[in-house]
Amino acid sequence: MNFHNVINEIEKADPEVYERLDGRRTALKGFAKMAGKITLAAAPVALGGMFKKAYGQTSTAIVDVLNFALTLEYLEAEFYIKGLAAANLIPAGVARAAFQTISAHENAHVTFLRTTITTLGGTPVAKPVFDFSGGNGSGIGPFKDAFINYPLFLSVSQALEDTGVRAYKGQAGALISNNDVLTAALRIHSVEARHAAHVRKMRKEMGAPQDPWITLKDTGGIGAVVQGNYNGEENTVQAGVQITNIAPGITAAIASESFDEPLTKAEVLVLIDGFIV
Repeated sequence: MNFHNVINEIEKADPEVYERLDGRRTALKGFAKMAGKITLAAAPVALGGMFKKAYGQTSTAIVDVLNFALTLEYLEAEFYIKGLAAANLIPAGVARAAFQTISAHENAHVTFLRTTITTLGGTPVAKPVFDFSGGNGSGIGPFKDAFINYPLFLSVSQALEDTGVRAYKGQAGALISNNDVLTAALRIHSVEARHAAHVRKMRKEMGAPQDPWITLKDTGGIGAVVQGNYNGEENTVQAGVQITNIAPGITAAIASESFDEPLTKAEVLVLIDGFIV
């Protein structure tokens, strides 16, 4: 069996296969080692095992990711429902209209995810009981005044949206075996990023030291209470390339702003733990 031909044919059928594995060279080495150890009859089984990493995601695994995303969307949707219902919190006019739109988007995400999970044969996770003070159910966490203090409400909104963007990015690889679901998730990811940028703009208009993008791991004046949401954003190496000083004027700040970093599921769960009773 000519394993180079196997590689070439697989690459023709799926040009992105090596993004799922560890690169063409690594795959070729793996096939070369395998060639000396198996019979021709056993090759299909061995090939199947080798590409399990690339194509092994099951519907159950995808549903797990979607339920994780659904929990985040429940959190965001409920936050905006409560914010819009709070008396004298969000100023009338442009600000209120913006949050009404964001709220509608988050509720649409909830509906979509629940429907998709059901369509895939799964069961949508139930909406948790939330403590938006961030106090694990005590009601006296660091954000306890978020629904009576508009600047604090904006700060929590920013932290939630920034985390949502990184969370969706972190799970994209787990959805790669279902193109329709992956495409929809990336569309949600883009909208979450627009939410984050808009909230950041609103905070800056109110005097916060905040830009629409994340510089290094700066929280934009929110402080240490949300530092975990931004750790890792100071990365300046992409695909093994050090971006800092790769061209004139590209400082560490510019390099970090130019690329947004993912968060793992475990990291996100730690960050939102205080909001879930």
